[in-house]
Amino acid sequence: MKQLLMGNEAFAHAALEAGVRVVAGYPGTPSSELVETVAKRHAQGAARGVHVEWSTNEKAALEVLAGAAYCGARTLFTCKMVGLNVASDALLSLNYVGVRGGTVLFVADDPGPISSQTEQDTRRFGAFAKVPVLDPATPEQGYAMMKAAFDLSERYGTPVIVRPTTRISHASAFFDVPDQTEARPVPEGGFDRDPRWVIFPKRAWEAHGEINRRLDAIARDYGTDPVLAAFNPVEEGGDAQTGASGASAPLGIVAGGVSAAYTREALALIAREAACAGVPMPPWRLMQVGTPYPFPADVARAFAEGLDEIVVFEELDSVLEEGLLALAGRDHAAWRVRGRLTGDARDRGENDAEDIARRLARLLDEAAARAAGAPDGRPALVDLVEAALAPAGAPAYDGPLPVRPPVLCAGCPHRGSFYAVKRALGKRPAVLCGDIGCYTLGNAAPLDAVDTCLCMGAGITIAQGMAVADPAKKAVAFVGDSTFFASGLTGIANAVYNGHDITVAALDNATTAMTGSQPHPGTGVTLMGPRRDPIDIEGVLRALGVRCITVADPLDRAAAQAAAAEAIDFEGPSAVIFRSPCIQLTKPAPALAVDADRCTGCKKCITEIGCPGIGFSPDAVGPKSGARGQAFVDASLCNGCGLCAQICPFDALGAPAGEGAPAPEKGGSRD
Repeated sequence: MKQLLMGNEAFAHAALEAGVRVVAGYPGTPSSELVETVAKRHAQGAARGVHVEWSTNEKAALEVLAGAAYCGARTLFTCKMVGLNVASDALLSLNYVGVRGGTVLFVADDPGPISSQTEQDTRRFGAFAKVPVLDPATPEQGYAMMKAAFDLSERYGTPVIVRPTTRISHASAFFDVPDQTEARPVPEGGFDRDPRWVIFPKRAWEAHGEINRRLDAIARDYGTDPVLAAFNPVEEGGDAQTGASGASAPLGIVAGGVSAAYTREALALIAREAACAGVPMPPWRLMQVGTPYPFPADVARAFAEGLDEIVVFEELDSVLEEGLLALAGRDHAAWRVRGRLTGDARDRGENDAEDIARRLARLLDEAAARAAGAPDGRPALVDLVEAALAPAGAPAYDGPLPVRPPVLCAGCPHRGSFYAVKRALGKRPAVLCGDIGCYTLGNAAPLDAVDTCLCMGAGITIAQGMAVADPAKKAVAFVGDSTFFASGLTGIANAVYNGHDITVAALDNATTAMTGSQPHPGTGVTLMGPRRDPIDIEGVLRALGVRCITVADPLDRAAAQAAAAEAIDFEGPSAVIFRSPCIQLTKPAPALAVDADRCTGCKKCITEIGCPGIGFSPDAVGPKSGARGQAFVDASLCNGCGLCAQICPFDALGAPAGEGAPAPEKGGSRD
């Protein structure tokens, strides 16, 4: 059955076709859709024999899979690149212990970064952990790599990383996929007791030698095994050119991941423009490296034969460039390597076909000039490419683009949580430690409620360091409900054990909102179907020894502020739980409206909470606002949460006429 699939969906189908039995991970853009696709196929009865779960965090997921792999099951781990940091303790040891069933780690990198803290390159992590890495250039190639990764893992008893980037994970293509799949059975007898599964120093020393030897073998397989060698294709093009010394050497081009697709597109653009202008296209030779670690030296050595210069395009680090430099050093080769390290390629962020076309045109012009013995020759291809990429006609607007920072959704309960804490603190000196999630957006004005953000769960422990080093300031740590279970418990235990004077504000919106509303232990929902009893955040806090715990609805301004104040005033570890569902999970109430007869144009509804559902019209005139203008509510954005109505000092916000009573005040509208 042919289907149009997102890359992550295709990777899921490929793993199911390969017979994966256990799938586990933790949500993180751009990787999340893989697990969700497996869960959907399981719920439909189309993926037989598979177990799929969102684990509490990445470390838990990989350790679950390690146990299944010891039994001989094929397993699949998923996360984004920073999630691999969390799983690193398990991964580095797992490679020494080895696996029995094929174990693939699907780790999606995020150049840009578009939705991440860093531009971490998983190819580097693969080399650090001594784990093979496959790097797809297209969703179709990734589909093939996923299947090959399971076979490679079982051939050598090693975990294998498949590393797509955002554009591969979220691109779409057509695939032929079976109506049903069946997980490979666990070998008879299941887990086989063997000393190899217990990692002792002597065994680790032996295993390290085994890892080094198998990496050498895998590097050779990358050039000789028909399936793996197909991931490192070499192609040539351009017109043969001769100079005073005979035929010129082609320009060597090496590309990895999606940059290989961009490079092919760039070469096609240059060739098209050259043909139209009757300009010779200098010869070139391209190698895509789909198996960056261990570096396929034999393939690269054959590719570089007869070349004088090689340029490398890759995201994110100079992994392939350094591999070529190391090879050139070992072989005493004469070819020059150019790329990120020489300023001939972007040193951060995403590549694109237009930028690569400009860079290749310049390098091809230089190669043509050298071949003709005229180093100062006219840059014909550069001019052609610039003309082809120039926008048609003058732009209607050439000024700076307006700044559009990300903001919390209209009606987001986190807005009320931040507001309550800030009001409870008043003028008291404080430091507000944030975390990873939607609520990181609380750093923006006018909330201005996030002073630090490092990594998941770190807000709680950073607040403890702040409380020790700067006790004159009250330390408050915000943590989401999913992050609370993923990586917050250790920090809370540390605060209780060491008696740190901090307040933890747990923002419980009943989902993992930032990555697509996935369930977590506090929801009781599992991907396998049965509901479990939700793990209660308040109960966990009490069990960990937190003595002062308050609970409030953050959309009830007065109650939320009182709950925050009680927790903040407590000396020692305390917590306030703000409990209100994400707006994606609830039906919106009727939108509010501004009473033009009451609005004074004070803008407090805007400057206090910064809800995108409220705007200001400078031309509006009213009996109390005069010519100052008035606020207005965008009914297409407002979900009727009523927080703004509780902030307005003039009761000018409420339900529009004819739609019932105004939104409940939940504690009063006046200061």
